[in-house]
Amino acid sequence: MKELGSPKSMGVLGSASSVPTAIGVVGAGSWGTALALLLHRNGHRVRLWSWDEAVVREVREAGENRSFLPGFRLPEGLEVSADLEHVLDEASLVVSVSPAQFVDSVMSQAVRWLPPAALVVSASKGIETRTLRRMDEVLKEHLPQDQHQRLCVLSGPSFAQEVAEAHPTAVVLASRSREARLEAQAVFSSDSFRVYTDPDVVGVELGGAVKNVIALAAGMAVGLGLGRNAQAALITRGLAEITRLGRALGADPLTFSGLAGVGDLVLTCTGELSRNRTVGVRLGRGEKLDRILGEMRAVAEGVRTTEAVHQLALRHDVEMPITAQVQRMLKDEVTPADALHELMTRDPKPERWGR
Repeated sequence: MKELGSPKSMGVLGSASSVPTAIGVVGAGSWGTALALLLHRNGHRVRLWSWDEAVVREVREAGENRSFLPGFRLPEGLEVSADLEHVLDEASLVVSVSPAQFVDSVMSQAVRWLPPAALVVSASKGIETRTLRRMDEVLKEHLPQDQHQRLCVLSGPSFAQEVAEAHPTAVVLASRSREARLEAQAVFSSDSFRVYTDPDVVGVELGGAVKNVIALAAGMAVGLGLGRNAQAALITRGLAEITRLGRALGADPLTFSGLAGVGDLVLTCTGELSRNRTVGVRLGRGEKLDRILGEMRAVAEGVRTTEAVHQLALRHDVEMPITAQVQRMLKDEVTPADALHELMTRDPKPERWGR
């Protein structure tokens, strides 16, 4: 089990008077646990919430979250609890990091105990299938009106395991409020976790969500043994799809050339730690989706997000052929090989959208 650095050795940024000291992390999956570790190392008092009492017992008995982030000791000062009220008590910053399809139900409960002045940071990546809402839109349904502008979104290329290991990582934090961006930036930043800021909440949200759909396609290409040319093409044309949808929804296209766009896309499509890529690889090798998901404890967000992104594309008349084919594959309407053949034999197009 890995022992990690102390707050002093990790180079905490900001002063005690300028950053929050009480933080509630809502969601104890791999990403939530890694963020809780990061924030604890940064010198904050952190409480981590899990809906699953078994996970809480496991952490208390074994000293690690073996279900979602095995091999990393959780320090005694990092409290894990299934009591949402206790986790949020007196928190000055709250991280929402439940799986995307459960954020609505979790935060509808959390809001009754959310301190009025708490800064809320969303770290979930996905689009709600039922309503086609981004995570910031879901959270706004539950936050007071005066909290909407201050809501923050954290995204970018960041595998949970590598963040827990304190490997160098760069991410982006978006909010419509400059003050909120800077406040959250100071809380999360360390000498291993570099945080950039951006006002484009829509773009950062979409980049983090849609890259999981493209990663499924890239994984399928690997599973089919199609080589690196095909993977590079899927990543590049996938970025074009993300950008087109972003423009239609009011995002700044430049956002997708940054960490929340191409950065996260490349990592998720090529990294072996990517759950979505792994699902795609196994689909490409001929395995059935139900079996793959049944063997996974963690959530591959792209599986549910694909349908939502496809519906958003139809609603806004945005051409997203890779997304459309992934959606058909997940519904077992077409094989991965036939879907990629259809992508390669589409009518010729100019490379740049709108030309």
